[in-house]
Amino acid sequence: MPVAELTISSKTYSSWSLRGWLLCRLAGLEVREKMVEQENPENRAELLLLTPSVLVPRLTHERASVWDTLAIAEYLHELYPEAGMYPKDRIARAHCRSVSGEIHSGFANLRSALPMNLKVRHERFPIFSGAKPDIERVEAIWTECLETYGGPWLFGEKPTVADAMFAPVAQRFLTYAVPLSANSAAYSETINSWGLMREWIDDARREADEVAELDVEF
Repeated sequence: MPVAELTISSKTYSSWSLRGWLLCRLAGLEVREKMVEQENPENRAELLLLTPSVLVPRLTHERASVWDTLAIAEYLHELYPEAGMYPKDRIARAHCRSVSGEIHSGFANLRSALPMNLKVRHERFPIFSGAKPDIERVEAIWTECLETYGGPWLFGEKPTVADAMFAPVAQRFLTYAVPLSANSAAYSETINSWGLMREWIDDARREADEVAELDVEF
């Protein structure tokens, strides 16, 4: 029986829910999933990618209630340090926290221009010029990490919190056929082939299309 509950929203559109779920799986914590109502105003704000500061995802575990993906990551790392959610090396661990925090708090143009949608693939998609610096910054982060730690994950041979945080970005790049360097494209495919990612995508494809349209400004 799961000892924890993870409140999430749409698996098709919700990048923050995906991050929270991946973090729980990285920690080895079995959770019962609780879906919030699509009409919930806070949930719609999250689906519209307006803010990460909503109460979804929320992890409820042993009388603790934890929301915000980075708070969930730190909580799980504190409970399950043996899971290796962060690198063992202090310098690499600081780097991992830094890039995870950066994607968590920034990249607003990227979020609005390329909303997550796991049910579609575009062969061509016009990318808002304001999103291009965000894309370039993501690629710079990935390049530095992959070259420093040897890949195939951002911090070496195993996925970490950083990979969970960047997973929705990699999926966006695949969905919208964003032109990428060879290394970035390979990393996006590593994320796409990740067993946990495939499990989430399969669930998303079975999900009812309750959100007919997202009023995202492009």
